This record gives sequence, structure tokens and C-alpha cells, in this order.
Amino acid sequence: MKALPGNPYDGHTLATVIPDMEALIGNIIARLLADKGYRGHNAPPDYKSRVFLSGQKRGVTPRIKRELRRRAAVEPVIGHLKAEHRMGRNYLWFRQGDAANAVLAAAGYNFPASSAGSAFCCACS
Repeated sequence: MKALPGNPYDGHTLATVIPDMEALIGNIIARLLADKGYRGHNAPPDYKSRVFLSGQKRGVTPRIKRELRRRAAVEPVIGHLKAEHRMGRNYLWFRQGDAANAVLAAAGYNFPASSAGSAFCCACS
């Protein structure tokens, strides 16, 4: 999860996000699957042929088609984050607040609900 300052166009974020993703996973990204908001992307020159958009017809193999359909499962997660994990409205101030809100929402989403009650219960006793 990364908060980008301002309100950048989706396609203009790839140049800053790709190196961070590679540093995080420790490997080179072979293929990027994105939605149509990334049309006209500004990916680094090495990645121009590795970015596949939903609805794209050229250069798409059956395996990539299958992966694009799987990518569509992410959209409900984004809606869930906005609705139930305070990503729809940010009450924290400035850029540091935006970054903190994004990280806290991601951490809250990854925190298992079953252990949440036991963690608070053990802290009280």
C-alpha cells in the first residue's frame, strides 16, 4: 500500500510504483496486469511490453487472459477497503496523514478478525 500525494492519474503512477514493488518483493516483475485506468501509462521503457490492460486484444495469450480475469477479483477488495476500512474518507492531515491512513487501512484489512478479540482480551487481563 502506498499513498501518492495529490490526485495523480492512474497511468502516471507506474514509473514511481514499479521500482518500489520490485524492491519490496526482491525480484523483477515479469508482467503487470492493470485496469483501463492505466491506458497511456508511463512505465519505464523496459516495462512497456509487460503491461497488460483489461480488454486488451493484441499480444494476449490464453494464460494472460486467465490472469486478467483473476485480477478482476481485486475490485471488490478495493470497494471493501473504501466502505469498511476508512479509505473512503481520510480525516488525517496533510501528506503524512494520507500515508498513515493508507498504511493503517492496509494493516487493519490484513489483521484477522478471529484474533482481534483475543488480542484485546489478553491485553486487558
